[in-house]
This record gives sequence, C-alpha cells and structure tokens, in this order.
Amino acid sequence: MTRVDALRMIKRRAKDAEISDRITCHTFRATGITAYLENGGTLEHAQAIAAHESARTTKLYDRTSDTITLDEIERIAI
Repeated sequence: MTRVDALRMIKRRAKDAEISDRITCHTFRATGITAYLENGGTLEHAQAIAAHESARTTKLYDRTSDTITLDEIERIAI
C-alpha cells in the first residue's frame, strides 16, 4: 500500500462518516501528539514517538494551545 492509497482510504472513510474531507494523515499525527501531551506526556517523548529530529517540528503538531479557556475570554474588557 502506498501513502496515496492510505490517504484515499482515509478520505473515503471520512466521507462515509460524514466528516470533513480535509482530513489527512497529518490530522491523525496532530491528534495523537496533542492527546499525548494533554494526558501528561512530555514534548521530548512525543518527539521520540513521532520520530522527529527536532522538538520544534513536534511542536508544530501540538494543538493543546488551540483551546481557549474561560479565563482568556474574561480578559476581554469593554
């Protein structure tokens, strides 16, 4: 199976599940790294799991900072 075959399979199954067809193999990579970090994993171990040479690359997949907390919303003052 080639990576193109894998991507086609992912997109076909996403369509069947009626979720965004913008899903890619990297979507799973980002989800896995983010879930690992949210559950107490370290960036260094995530880097090793992802086989990245640089922690900077691993950080690109980290979506933990995408969550906005109520504390951040309350910073808005009118």
